[in-house]
Amino acid sequence: MQLTETHRPTLDQALEAIRTRAYWSPHAEHPKAYGESAPADGLAAFEALHNNRFELDQPGTDGWTGGEVSPYGPELGIEYPHPDLDVLLPAMRAGMTAWREAGPETRALVCLEILSRISARTHEFAHAVMHTSGQAFMMAFQAGGPHAQDRGLEAVAYAYEEQTRTPAAADWSKPQGKRDPLELRKTFTTAGRGISLLIGCNTFPTWNGYPGLFASLATGNPVLVKPHPRAVLPLALTVRVAREVLAEAGFDPNLVALAVERPGEGIAKTLAVRPEIKIIDYTGSTAFGDWLEENARQAQVYTEKAGVNTVVVDSTDNYKGMLSNLAFSLSLYSGQMCTTPQNFLIPRDGITTDVGPKSYDEVVTDLAASVGGLLGDDARANALLGALVNPDVKARLDAAAGLGEVALPSRKIANPEFPDAVVRTPVIVKLDGARKLWEAVDADAVFLSECFGPVSFAVAVDSTADALELLRRTVREKGAMTVGAYTTSDETERAIEDVCLDESAQLSLNLTGGVYVNQTAAFSDFHGSGGNPAANAALCDGAFVSNRFRVVEVRRQA
Repeated sequence: MQLTETHRPTLDQALEAIRTRAYWSPHAEHPKAYGESAPADGLAAFEALHNNRFELDQPGTDGWTGGEVSPYGPELGIEYPHPDLDVLLPAMRAGMTAWREAGPETRALVCLEILSRISARTHEFAHAVMHTSGQAFMMAFQAGGPHAQDRGLEAVAYAYEEQTRTPAAADWSKPQGKRDPLELRKTFTTAGRGISLLIGCNTFPTWNGYPGLFASLATGNPVLVKPHPRAVLPLALTVRVAREVLAEAGFDPNLVALAVERPGEGIAKTLAVRPEIKIIDYTGSTAFGDWLEENARQAQVYTEKAGVNTVVVDSTDNYKGMLSNLAFSLSLYSGQMCTTPQNFLIPRDGITTDVGPKSYDEVVTDLAASVGGLLGDDARANALLGALVNPDVKARLDAAAGLGEVALPSRKIANPEFPDAVVRTPVIVKLDGARKLWEAVDADAVFLSECFGPVSFAVAVDSTADALELLRRTVREKGAMTVGAYTTSDETERAIEDVCLDESAQLSLNLTGGVYVNQTAAFSDFHGSGGNPAANAALCDGAFVSNRFRVVEVRRQA
């Protein structure tokens, strides 16, 4: 395989991108960029997987399991190998020595070949993501395809940079005055920690999964992929491609393997505490993330959990643009993103705008109207909303109407292509954010907990200063993946920025155009910070990769 000639320029560009933070992507966002036959070929490849066994030829298969049902209705009917861990885990470790000896550059280039082959099948992956996550096709194509591939490449770039920070060899000479100097020849080898466990999520199996997968693989670790039971296929396809590339490059394909659980088996808990598992990547609920951090003591654990994303609305010089931007942010993928805003903190006396003062009630009414207008056409609504990923989201949506005054009721939307899809527009609920409701330690304000899905709260506060105090408490105690704010005041902007710097929250200010608070760009934006309860790591930075390997030194007398 001509890995250096093919992929070294891409690796160099990725290294430059993470240093400059400028826009760059080697993966095309538009479906037409993949060739005239790619859409039909991708769909055919996806459909050919249905009602078949997904063969991987990995050791330790003791049976078959499956059961994925698309959020759009159809059963996929795919069976996956179920692992005997006592056989599979030792087989995965067997290839570590050769993978370590390959060195950081070869490992990085093999990872880039895996990503390149995944990219060539983006249409197939898009259908797999769509029919396991409920994303609409275009979002599944972009977020599950090129954007996920960008995040994987970004992780490889950080892994390479951190591993090559130390030279591979050094001559050391210490003068001893009149005596001969002390001289040593030293070598420094990066060594993986052990098997890395990726616990996949339901909503973004590739986007959230690729950073940990490729960070671990590029730093010398075998990776065991444990997908979410409802979203196996995208990661199973990834494992298949990785195994093919590893074998062709002369490495043990068992460096990447799949672990699919039987219904109710809870294999993630079993795996998480096995001594062979040295690294864990997890995206999902706070409860299980906390359990991993507390119980998987033998492993380095990277978690992305729940948070309460908040937008402070103080003032704006583009009222229409603000409403339009927020409406899109609330609607995209039915709010089923860890970055979607939930709480809007609005002074009860209203805000100043470029079209005159607006009361709290007017702001909420106008935001509701903007969402309603955006989703008024059912075809456009389906393209933005996708489908609800699981019944729990629908239950939270149904219950939200009983939490307060409903400013925007949710409505059912039919999907002509998939009549069984559960498609719902967002609900906006008005709540009182007076101090007495949230100041006490035992306060039970509903907006202080994450309500994952198309549910948001318009919280009336006494002042912008109170909004900032509530923002600080929310991020500190509950965490936040994103914070948004709108203000025309330099003083207020600095105050908001100070809160986010103090509490390690990623902030977006005055977004009124085509960039949204719930979107982040690989190589430039950090997803999460690792500094508040929503996540203990950022995607991606040096800290995300540097503790996945150790540098082992050998000294020889010169």
